[in-house]
Amino acid sequence: MFRHPLRPVAAAAAALAAVGGLTAMTARPAAASATPRSRHVLLLSVDGLHQSDLAWYVARHPRSALARLAGGGVEYTHARTTVPSDSFPGMVGQLTGGDPGVTGVYYDDTYSNALLPAGTTSCAGVRPGAEVDLTEDLDKNQNSIDAGQGLSGLPGSILNMTGDAATLINPAKLPVDPKTCKPVYPHSYLKVNTVFDVARKAGLRTAWSDKHVAYEILDGPSGNGIQDLFAPEINSQAIGYPAGEDWTKDNAATEQYDTYKVKAVLNEIDGRDHSGTRKTGVPAVFGMNFQSVSTAQKLPSSDGLTGGYTTSGVPGPLLAKNLDFIDRQVAEFLDEIHKRGLAGSTTVILSSKHGQSPTDPKALTRIDDGPLLDGLNAAWKAAHPGAGDLVAHAVDDDAMLLWLSDRSQAAADFAKAYLLAQNGTGNDIDAAAKPFTASGLKTVYAGAAAARYFHARPGDSRVPDVFGISQYGVVYTGGKGKIAEHGGAHADDLDVPLVVSGPATPHDVRVGAPVRTTQIAPTILRLLGLDPRTLAAVRIEHTRPLPTR
Repeated sequence: MFRHPLRPVAAAAAALAAVGGLTAMTARPAAASATPRSRHVLLLSVDGLHQSDLAWYVARHPRSALARLAGGGVEYTHARTTVPSDSFPGMVGQLTGGDPGVTGVYYDDTYSNALLPAGTTSCAGVRPGAEVDLTEDLDKNQNSIDAGQGLSGLPGSILNMTGDAATLINPAKLPVDPKTCKPVYPHSYLKVNTVFDVARKAGLRTAWSDKHVAYEILDGPSGNGIQDLFAPEINSQAIGYPAGEDWTKDNAATEQYDTYKVKAVLNEIDGRDHSGTRKTGVPAVFGMNFQSVSTAQKLPSSDGLTGGYTTSGVPGPLLAKNLDFIDRQVAEFLDEIHKRGLAGSTTVILSSKHGQSPTDPKALTRIDDGPLLDGLNAAWKAAHPGAGDLVAHAVDDDAMLLWLSDRSQAAADFAKAYLLAQNGTGNDIDAAAKPFTASGLKTVYAGAAAARYFHARPGDSRVPDVFGISQYGVVYTGGKGKIAEHGGAHADDLDVPLVVSGPATPHDVRVGAPVRTTQIAPTILRLLGLDPRTLAAVRIEHTRPLPTR
């Protein structure tokens, strides 16, 4: 994946003040519903997990915890996540009820034409246009699993990490609001409120665990939606592993990392904070994100096992082993819920932020997108003497998102035409040469068409100027060590599991009708007896709770 160097671009002024109007409603009880209430909702999101993976595993392990979870509730067999199918829009969608065009969150590394670059301290006369980085780059120390808190005895002491993740963000890394000349924290960047916002206003306890401190975005615009946010840094140096390797470079390391978050959630089930040291009561809304399925899908091999899929849709040895790992963690949650007498009041929701593509190893085509974008910039400057680079920011995993320095339709059409005319040679699953056409793209939406695709206003300060859907199997990378990615709009990216299981649902029900992961948010509120329409994105997009009866 090529992250293009940033350059300031001209744009309109920021329009973040609308957030207050979108989130002003206070929580109120839901309208009368036949759905029984829950006192607690545990949300589990497993990066990379497909519905086909869950079905494959349950068919072979009918007595597993995953089978017990699916059989104890409603399984939606045709659920889809957001486009782009990236971690941030995917997770934000689950907890707001909205897609990127409404939430304003398109990727974990995105761009705004209304904000000023990070580090700006004197804002007068500065041209808007800034990267909005929601990755490990925001940490005070991205090389440490505690994100720079300074704990001793890591990683064993990681549960002592603060639950106030925002305090571990380096404000100098944040984009700047031109109106206030102050840094914009992730929670302020989000345009709409979250489930956590609503729950807090209703006097309920909230907790969450995820992979970067930037996930304080889930606090919502209030900035305090999550009372206990445990966010150990996954892209930090993996302690006990070779120098330069983070927790995603070895699947055993990723599993070890995931167990820290599992322990945090177990402590919360026991009525304590994530560290287990303070009694707080069991949260009404809580949960975590798993990362280890994702690395088992992406790594060609790890721990002596082959990663990814052996044939189309069939998990290979490493992925099968990791699905066993996930099953054991789910079993721990279910057993602890039962042990603490919470089974009659707790609903568990299982889903994923995104899938992973391709699941057919023969389809893989790795393409180095750096030369493609360099060529686009060169062609633009040749056609427009004196102009700078056309690409202001690019994020390419298995889709292509471009923000341009010239936001005219003509410039977007120029980029589209150039990219669709480029052919070349990439490499396949065995690193052998493999030709590609049209820059590996199947469909390109440019300018106004890109805005329409995302249901955003033309000229919106955050929407990509160019959105390219890749040909199946294309992964943009300059190396030969990645066998899958996400972010695109293929079925492998989008088709994720969705299970709602507990006393508030019937047992062993399969729903084959299409549903969206954005429906999780209003479902959580309905289960808790709160009004789903208290969520701004639910009102805007008319997002319905999942049919649970």
